[in-house]
Amino acid sequence: MTAITNTQTVENMNSHGDRRSLAAARALLCLLCALMCGTVSAQEPKEPASNGTKGDTAVQRTQPDSFDPVNFTVVPPRRFEDLRVGEVFRAPSRTLTDAHASAFQAVSGDNHPIHYDVEYARRHGHSAPVVHGLQVLALTAPGATLFPQYIGDEFIAFTSVSCRFLKEVHAGDTLYPQLEIIKLTTQGDTGIVTTRATVHNQRGELVLDGEHQYALKTSAKAGK
Repeated sequence: MTAITNTQTVENMNSHGDRRSLAAARALLCLLCALMCGTVSAQEPKEPASNGTKGDTAVQRTQPDSFDPVNFTVVPPRRFEDLRVGEVFRAPSRTLTDAHASAFQAVSGDNHPIHYDVEYARRHGHSAPVVHGLQVLALTAPGATLFPQYIGDEFIAFTSVSCRFLKEVHAGDTLYPQLEIIKLTTQGDTGIVTTRATVHNQRGELVLDGEHQYALKTSAKAGK
């Protein structure tokens, strides 16, 4: 009778284990291929049948018929009276490209070569074509920030805008727009919000400085 050493026993056990692992891996690979090819469908587990337990109430609360789109808000709603001078609402930063300039030209109809012709821009003292000033101003649109999400139905109108263009902007510049509430007044039962609109570039330079005004409902007007 052949004697089996402890070393041989361990080697045999490892060999069997490797074969089992390989077989399991192959089975998993076959299942994944079947799912990708659509021959096997992945199904979500079904909810257990209702038996009158407390868990049923939680399940019912998530059903679509309990959804109210009116209450589907991005942030908690606020009123004019909730706003404070000094609050800041920022828009996402954005790196401008030639594609942005082309898109704005199509919308604005502005075909001046200062915005598109490299050689023309250089002959007139610019290092590169200049991004439209109105395009930079457009980045301060209130809807680019969360401000309109907060005020929601309280908003009546965007009543005025003004600005100064302080630095040139070129393709490749990254811009950082923000709105800061600088004044809160009332006219009758309408609230007037004045914001300072600013845009900085990646070098920390202020390239645009301006003001917006919005008309909002007040609590007195909302109660009428």
